[in-house]
Amino acid sequence: YNHEYIIGFKEAFYDETSETLCVVMEFAAGGDVLKKNQSHLKKGTKYKEEEIWTALVQMANGLKSLHDKKILHRDLKCANVFITSDNIYKLGDLNVSKVLKKDFACTQTGTPYYASPEVWKDQPYGVKSDMWSLGCVLYEMTALKPPFTAHDLSGLYKKVCAGIFDRIPYQFSNDLQAVISSLLKLDPSKRPTVD
Repeated sequence: YNHEYIIGFKEAFYDETSETLCVVMEFAAGGDVLKKNQSHLKKGTKYKEEEIWTALVQMANGLKSLHDKKILHRDLKCANVFITSDNIYKLGDLNVSKVLKKDFACTQTGTPYYASPEVWKDQPYGVKSDMWSLGCVLYEMTALKPPFTAHDLSGLYKKVCAGIFDRIPYQFSNDLQAVISSLLKLDPSKRPTVD
């Protein structure tokens, strides 16, 4: 699958010595968003807002290419957004992606911090679940922490299903806050589509 905002797959092979499936992908010299967030935390710095808007457009374009083919990413998180040497944000790690049948999927997968309320509740979910995860990634790029945190899964479940999160740091615009809030609506029908 070739798309400018999806990390390139080169080849896969099975290493018998380590009994490991190895996947070779396009090199992303900028690492991933999780590592970049950790670097900002360590240095006491933040992203520039313009970079977050650029990342949003690029990630949305990557998601659109998947959603147009009826493919859900299902594990969109900071560690799965790669950054090239020229600061292009590319979605990767599609190992749990799923082709949609009848526009809904039912298997629970993904990372708990980024999972939508409908996934947490074991309800059918669709492309709007990826939009929730996109909102979580954007939130984390602004606050350098996930929008919902807890000490255990039960606490995280309650927080995600309540849908209450702090405003992003005030140095970021109300427009960016509004976009993130629209992506983190509890009712999937109220979340925007990737279009």
